[in-house]
Amino acid sequence: MVLRSTGQDRATQLLHGVLDMCLMSIIDEEASYGYEMVNKLRNRGLSLASEGSIYPLLSRLQKQGMIEGYLVQSSEGPARKYYRISQPGRMALEQWRHDWVEFKNSVDEVLQGEGRG
Repeated sequence: MVLRSTGQDRATQLLHGVLDMCLMSIIDEEASYGYEMVNKLRNRGLSLASEGSIYPLLSRLQKQGMIEGYLVQSSEGPARKYYRISQPGRMALEQWRHDWVEFKNSVDEVLQGEGRG
């Protein structure tokens, strides 16, 4: 029996591999709260991102010292937990960006194939 994954399954697997980096990049632009981050990711084409998928990552990134969380009072309801990038997080993000470009270029080269043209 052959199991075939759908395009959405494949996209979900790829997203899980890079979601940390994407979240860190969003937070690096400006401090944000979870729902806001999901919207920013979706607006940039990562429609599979959800609050349920990012909150465990935000918690882990905070425990690792990559981001810092703080509460901001909201006129629309309860206080919101915002996240900002830490200095170690900014340094890690720069390394991830560098690694990503190298990885992307390598994958592109493999997918294009040497004999294709």
